[in-house]
Amino acid sequence: MVFPIEAEPRAKRRALNLCQDHLRKVVEMVRRTAQLVDSFAAGDVGSVLRSYDEIQKISDEIADSKRAVTQEIVEVGAILLNREDFLRFIYVISEIADLCKGVSFRILVIVERRWEVSREIRKSIAELSSAVFNAMMRLRDTVFALNYGSPQMFEKAKEVELAEREVDNLYRRVEILLLEQNIEVSKVLLIRDIIELLEDTADKIEDASDAVRILSLAL
Repeated sequence: MVFPIEAEPRAKRRALNLCQDHLRKVVEMVRRTAQLVDSFAAGDVGSVLRSYDEIQKISDEIADSKRAVTQEIVEVGAILLNREDFLRFIYVISEIADLCKGVSFRILVIVERRWEVSREIRKSIAELSSAVFNAMMRLRDTVFALNYGSPQMFEKAKEVELAEREVDNLYRRVEILLLEQNIEVSKVLLIRDIIELLEDTADKIEDASDAVRILSLAL
């Protein structure tokens, strides 16, 4: 017979494993989005289209994973006293995937319409996307540091903050660069959407890092 006091640590470990598996899918989504942006910067239309198709598939996998993980954590019931903390983390990182999907769609629009975007702007967007991916990797390290104890996790969480700050700095530079260009209003609005979504992604990554800090107190 398994008593609740014995079952809770086991439930926490299972919930953490589920969160980490879901995170791996979101990391892959951010990676693919960064690849799509790099292809856009290089003017490789074929790679953009292929990456977009892959992103749609990963998006579907993340949606399925979110439902499955949420259901399993909820079904644990009263055994897992802090299940809301696990659910909060799942919801936040799933929002990261949604933002990446928005970035990829807008770049697809530019490519399909064959809109001319200067090399300087494309390169700057790629740098911003790369910085976002770096922040995501720091988040991944933070989450997996939960396996080794809080001190290491808090150190990794600080790296997420620094990475997010770098994204903010790049975002401001790209925004000013965009406004300095002589570009049609429709293009400006769409490109600004892209860089704002990338900046929002970094903010959401920092939110996820805060959620990890809360989780660490309960593990």
